[in-house]
Amino acid sequence: MRKVETNRRLSMPVHVILLTLFILYSLIMIKLLFIRDSSYRWPVYNYNLVPFHTIKSLIYHRHAYNTDAWVKNLFGNIVLFIPLGVCLPLLSRRLFHAARSLAAIILILFLAESIQLVTRVGSFDVDDIILNTLGAVIGLAFIKLFMFASR
Repeated sequence: MRKVETNRRLSMPVHVILLTLFILYSLIMIKLLFIRDSSYRWPVYNYNLVPFHTIKSLIYHRHAYNTDAWVKNLFGNIVLFIPLGVCLPLLSRRLFHAARSLAAIILILFLAESIQLVTRVGSFDVDDIILNTLGAVIGLAFIKLFMFASR
């Protein structure tokens, strides 16, 4: 019995273009997350290990934040990671399965937050992982729906 193929192969030019775009996206994200001026470096370790603590604070105390900070913290953390959920399953057949993609996404995001903690550029925030994962899952759902619709 033949295994049913769940991921169509991309043509070589499309794969190369997608890989190039993913590398460009990755470089932009490295710049945004890790290469910042000294105003983003903290003299002490800052972290949040309580799920939804930062998110609740941003929602319940919205008036205490300027709109720019509020939008960047909530929606920026979601929107910026949609391409991760789109590109991973298209670039790797193994990551086309939702559970594998989700595991890879969470691992990547945990590593990024941990690097921020160790380098003291930004801070470790479990809520960032939650919001970033939500963004990547939106991207993954988009790809799954697109692939289903194109059958």
